Amino acid sequence: MVYIENVFARQILDSRGNPTLEVDVKLSDGSIGRAAVPSGASTGKYEAYELRDQQNNFYNGNSVKKAVENVNVEIFNTFSGRNPLEQKIIDYDLIELDNTKNKSRLGANAMLGFSMAVARAAANFKDLPLWQYIGGIRANTLPVPMMNIINGGAHANNGLDFQECMIMPIGFSTFSDALRAGVEIFHNLKKILSEKSLSTAVGDEGGFAPNINNLEEALSYISKAIEISGYRLGEEIFISIDAAASELYRKGLYHLSGENKKLNTAELIKYWEGICNKFPIVSIEDPFDENDWDGFKELTKSLGNKLQVVGDDLFVTNKNRLSRGIKDQSGNAILIKLNQIGTVSETLETIELAKSNNFGVIISHRSGETEDVFVSDLSVALNTGQIKTGSLSRSDRTAKYNQLIRIEEFLGNNAYYFGRNFFNKYIQRV
Repeated sequence: MVYIENVFARQILDSRGNPTLEVDVKLSDGSIGRAAVPSGASTGKYEAYELRDQQNNFYNGNSVKKAVENVNVEIFNTFSGRNPLEQKIIDYDLIELDNTKNKSRLGANAMLGFSMAVARAAANFKDLPLWQYIGGIRANTLPVPMMNIINGGAHANNGLDFQECMIMPIGFSTFSDALRAGVEIFHNLKKILSEKSLSTAVGDEGGFAPNINNLEEALSYISKAIEISGYRLGEEIFISIDAAASELYRKGLYHLSGENKKLNTAELIKYWEGICNKFPIVSIEDPFDENDWDGFKELTKSLGNKLQVVGDDLFVTNKNRLSRGIKDQSGNAILIKLNQIGTVSETLETIELAKSNNFGVIISHRSGETEDVFVSDLSVALNTGQIKTGSLSRSDRTAKYNQLIRIEEFLGNNAYYFGRNFFNKYIQRV
């Protein structure tokens, strides 16, 4: 029987130049699995705990040496000799070892790095690509990408209140064609912004961060870029927004400083309805605060038959919070981030719960990323159909798209692009 022979973690740098963990798991047959852990900037208060050392003389308090030590000592001592093919048993024993509600003792970052590395090591032992090891023979769906091409909010130093303005190339028959369309639009958007003497510097996720204050202005630039690229807005290319509204919520009101507005929940619902009447928006993520369940419910009632109302901070990849959302009909889709929950098995269970209740599922990166492409494999493994992994620049983002190109090539004629499913589910209803 193959078993875990060694576990070793190190401190590396993420895409923002902050420390994070990389974990190697070596098996008795010589197979090695390596995984790197991402980190968020706009984080929900209900996420699993990311352990950092908070010693100001080391990486400004952001070092993760304690989490590294937890992997190299306690996790190694507990799991050496274990069967790496027993992912779920290992993950739940890991949760029991931590023995806190939010994984704060070992650190969700330490736990996730080990959990992901075990999955990779097991896949390598089986001589299978990770997506095929997790998903089996049914894994064949290439996801529609949510491409973040204008940044705002916590991801950029500009006046745009909302965090991400994205394009979704839905009306294509292959992932490669969809990706090409996104790249062409991205570069044409750069030309438009330059002509307007607006900055074409990029934010954390590779999208442009021009000094604009108004959502409609941002979406107008995107619409023009789609048009001059030769694609049809509302037929081939659609728009998606990540509002990250928890960042805007204070004392019962949503503060849209860039637009000089203060809105309550009912007024913000009207705001979203107005935006959706002007632009072909098919997905809005975190349109309300992470505790505003009623806001999510009312917007789902109003617009949920023709677009995704996505919970990120609302659900934090947590089965219990998702179950409440399903019961209350607060949203109809979930964003999945591995480090919000801290183990591979819990992530898979949340995805299955969402899919079994007809919720849309979007596999997501974090703003602080690495070259690790685990999320690309995961999106294909479980046929989730959507991925959110940033813009068309910065190698930490394009690495994920490049992995999907490889997977599509591997699948050949068996590859299925999810755009047709998305079109049938939402767009034909409009």
